[in-house]
Amino acid sequence: MPLTVSRDTISQAAARIAGSVRRTPLLRVPGAALGVDCAEIWLKLEHLQAGGSFKARGMFNRMLAQTLPAAGVVIASGGNAGIAVATAARALGVPCEVFLPELSAVVKRQALAALDARVVVGGAAYADALAACLQRQQCSGALLMHAYDQPEVVAGAGTLALEIEEDAGLPDRVLVSVGGGGLIGGIAAWFAGRCHVDALEPFGSPTLHAARAAGAPVDVVVAGLAADALGAQRIGAVAWPITQRYVAASHRVADADITAAQGLLWRRLRLAVEPAAALGLAALVSGVVPAARHERVALVLCGANFDPCTLQT
Repeated sequence: MPLTVSRDTISQAAARIAGSVRRTPLLRVPGAALGVDCAEIWLKLEHLQAGGSFKARGMFNRMLAQTLPAAGVVIASGGNAGIAVATAARALGVPCEVFLPELSAVVKRQALAALDARVVVGGAAYADALAACLQRQQCSGALLMHAYDQPEVVAGAGTLALEIEEDAGLPDRVLVSVGGGGLIGGIAAWFAGRCHVDALEPFGSPTLHAARAAGAPVDVVVAGLAADALGAQRIGAVAWPITQRYVAASHRVADADITAAQGLLWRRLRLAVEPAAALGLAALVSGVVPAARHERVALVLCGANFDPCTLQT
């Protein structure tokens, strides 16, 4: 299957969204600072991005790549993608409608309301919200935005990998959280086999792990800690062939290890991130991914849209 996202489309996305999104910092710390026996850990602080997650990159890229209809944009989202679309829509002066499943976090609903998005909550899971969203788009003529499965969205996510390389060169290994695959699709497409890319998923939402086992994308039951930000039921069609070509391994991480790593990032570095952003450190500390002593390992702290009162301090 031909790839729809490449280093060229990611470079084009970077030029298109420059000035609309933040170039987030890359924090480099010794592995020992976080209890990991590797040379260095690179933390891409994407939780500081506009809208509180990496998703602003892809949403701005898709919206800036075309003429927007008067009806604006519409999306189904567990929260972060909706916040990113609402952020971009307000910046570009167009209406925004977001369909959320009932399990979406209250803090994300509040963020959407603050961004003047019209919020529609209904259905037990993301798939239910998506079905309602598609029906609405057919009636309104708004531009359909997808949380992770459009080429412009995946290319936009890949721009953070471009920034990592520009700021520090190639890491030896990159650990990437996976929900629907937009983030890992963009990152893997940028690095394109030039470094080791590992996919990380909670046991409760193994979309890529299940697809690899089956040899093709399949539906999974979403449960546990993953149900909020990493709650996709199937790996995206855009990301799937990219991961087949460029992702070296897929690993699953226990909820308890994710929560512990989230707390560790706060205690050691005062970085408050959502659980999805802690998978990389969780995999290292728990030994799920055994990094070598010489390795420079990049982690993407992909979002911060959560209730900080839930941190294990």
